[in-house]
Amino acid sequence: MASSQQKQRFGAHMSVAGGLENAFHAGKEVGCDCLQIFVKNQRQWKARPLTDEQVAAYKEAERETGLHPVVAHASYLLNLASPEAASREKSSNALIDELTRCEALGVSGLVFHPGAHMGDGVDKGIRRIIKALDDVLGRTKGFTTNVLLETTAGQGSSIGHEIEHLGRIIAGVKDAERLMVCLDTCHLFAAGHDLRNANLYAKMVDELDTIVGLDRIRCIHTNDSKNDCGSRVDRHEHVTKGKIGKDGFIHLVNDPRLAGVPRILETPKGKDGRGVDYDKVNLRRLRELIRTNGPASTTRLRARR
Repeated sequence: MASSQQKQRFGAHMSVAGGLENAFHAGKEVGCDCLQIFVKNQRQWKARPLTDEQVAAYKEAERETGLHPVVAHASYLLNLASPEAASREKSSNALIDELTRCEALGVSGLVFHPGAHMGDGVDKGIRRIIKALDDVLGRTKGFTTNVLLETTAGQGSSIGHEIEHLGRIIAGVKDAERLMVCLDTCHLFAAGHDLRNANLYAKMVDELDTIVGLDRIRCIHTNDSKNDCGSRVDRHEHVTKGKIGKDGFIHLVNDPRLAGVPRILETPKGKDGRGVDYDKVNLRRLRELIRTNGPASTTRLRARR
């Protein structure tokens, strides 16, 4: 079993403005071990194909900095659960385009929000997501880049705020070998999982283990929440400064079952009152919580075999 005291990898979502390679240098500056990036403009459907020069610059920066793994986040425009066939087709094609970019760069996984049923109901939405993923994974057969379903906060008609949703999608996809999961602490908390309570946290991880399998969890977005547990409102806050607070992150970083999963910040950017980059501050806070004696005992968080 992995130990929570092993080398854990912490990183942040970094800007690729001016070139994909810039994310590595910016990440190194704030103390990242790993990264998340966009491989194209996340608010546009289309972008020019990557050039050989762009790919070479990216790989050189990755080699030079040693930051790994790298995950990408897909466009927020995608909706594989849409009731409109044209929208689903457009989303599938865009997801394939992003996977193609990730494959060229050697990105380990592409995170995306499962989708929103737009009033048609969860069951229909999940069936549409499954059908779309069958198409996407079939058309990218042979790729090494995984597709990561992200847990959602449950705003509006979004799918993925219940762990069961992810389990149903994975079980329904014909070839789910590359279908993985990305947890988001803010989203989980907003969806009703109280990470602050050691027993409830352990229950949630057991549920993940049973329904999706812990081996499928390949990324954890480590964000605090501006809103209360169960609010179903997605508003990120700096680590330990929101409603999740210190206890919830103590449970996470001292859980040996998830110690090998890279943790990625998606917290507000900028600098604190001392002029220190917020990413550097949040990364330091997370690392300082490892092996902290607090309300959670790591022995209580170990998997119940």
